[in-house]
Amino acid sequence: MKQGEFYDPVKETMSLTDRERTLNEMLQDIVRYAYERAPAVKDKMDRAGVTPDQIKTVKDLEKVPITRKDDFTAQQKANPPLGGFLAVPRPSIIYVSPGPIYEPEDPEEQYKICAKALYATGFRAGDIAIDTFSFHMVPAGARIAEAAKMLGITVIPSGVGNTELQLEIMRDLKVNCYLGTPSFLATLIKRAEELGHNFRRDYQLKKAWFIAEMLPPSLRQSFESYGISAAQGYGTAELGALAYECRQKSGMHIPEEVVVEIVDPKTGKQLPPGEVGEVVATPFNKIYPLIRYGTGDLSCLTTEPCPCGRTSYRLTGILGRSGEEIKVRGMFIHPRPVQLVMSKFDQIARFQVVVTRQGQRDDMTLNLELKDDIADKQRFIADLTKNFQDICRVRPDRIEFVTPGTIPDKGKIILDQRTWK
Repeated sequence: MKQGEFYDPVKETMSLTDRERTLNEMLQDIVRYAYERAPAVKDKMDRAGVTPDQIKTVKDLEKVPITRKDDFTAQQKANPPLGGFLAVPRPSIIYVSPGPIYEPEDPEEQYKICAKALYATGFRAGDIAIDTFSFHMVPAGARIAEAAKMLGITVIPSGVGNTELQLEIMRDLKVNCYLGTPSFLATLIKRAEELGHNFRRDYQLKKAWFIAEMLPPSLRQSFESYGISAAQGYGTAELGALAYECRQKSGMHIPEEVVVEIVDPKTGKQLPPGEVGEVVATPFNKIYPLIRYGTGDLSCLTTEPCPCGRTSYRLTGILGRSGEEIKVRGMFIHPRPVQLVMSKFDQIARFQVVVTRQGQRDDMTLNLELKDDIADKQRFIADLTKNFQDICRVRPDRIEFVTPGTIPDKGKIILDQRTWK
C-alpha cells in the first residue's frame, strides 16, 4: 500500500525542468500515435496542414485545431460509432453520455489518475467509502470505485438516490469517506437531521471527495463544520480526470498523464498564467486519443509553488462556461438535446431552460410559450418531463407556461442564473 504524502513521489515532485521535458516527450509520442492510428485526428491535422513532427512542445499545440463537443457529436454521427477517434481494434469499456456520446475508457490509466487524486486528498487503505456517483452508463461511479479499491479502500457502490437507505448504510457500516456530488452530501446531512440524528455524533464521516458539481466556499465550510474534510476534483466523461485538490486546497493539480492548456475560446491561442480562458486538454490516452479537446469550461492556471510539494501547475477553479452548454446536478445540458425534446411536442412555440440555485441544489425550470391552449396539461407535463429526463438525463423541477412574448425571440436556450458563494 502507498505511504507518505505522495502516491507517485517521483512524478509528482519532479523538477520543473524535468516536468517540462517529460511532458513534451509524452506529447510528441501521443500526437504521433494518434495521427497514425486515429483517422479523425489525422484528418483534422491534415486539413490544418500540420504534421506530427511539428508538435515538439506544448506551445506547438496551438497549430492543431480544437475539437469541441459539438464537433465530437457530429463526427460520431457521421462516422459511427466512435467518430474515427478509436486507436485500437476494440475497447474493453464504452460509456454513454447524453447526446448520445460514446466514450471508450482507458481503464488502467484513469484508475491510476483517480487513485492519485484520492490519495492527495487523504484517502488511505483501511477507509470505508460510499460511492454515490452514478454507475449507469456514465463513468464516474465505476471509475472512482476502482481507483479507491487500488488504494486498499473498502467501497460501497451505492449509486444515486435512496437517501434514507444511504444513511442507514453509512451508520451500519461506519462509513468514513464520501464519494459523490456536494449537493447530495448536503441532502444526506439535511435528511439525517430531519430524522432526529446528530450527524457529527451519529455518523463517522470524515472525508469527502467531489466531482461533477461546483463546490462553493460556503458549502465547503458547512461540511467542515461537521468535521468533514472536503476536497474536489475536475474532469469530463470524454477526457477523464484533469485536475484535483491536495490537502492544501489551494487550486487543483494537473496530473502528469495529461496536457492542459488555457486558451482564448475564439482564437485557440494559449493564455499566460493568471488569465481566464477555456480548458483544453490532451490526455495521453492510447485507446481514444483526443488531441486538443475543448471542454467549454473556464479556468486559469497558477504557477505558484504549492506547499504540499507537488510541482505541477494548478487550475484555480472552474469559473463558468464559454458556451451555452452547462452542467446541472452533475450532468451536462446542451441546447441540441433540449431542441430535440421540444421538437416532439407540436404545441410548443418557444422554450427556455432556466437554471438557478436553491440552497445547495441546482434548480431547473422549463419555460414554455404555447401555440394553443392544451386541454390536459397534467398529461402534457408528465410526457414532456419523461422525454426530457430520458434524453437529457436530468429531471426538470417544474414546467411553467408563460405568456407569448415572454421568451426572447433569439434568447439563449439555456439560461444559467446560478451564483456560487
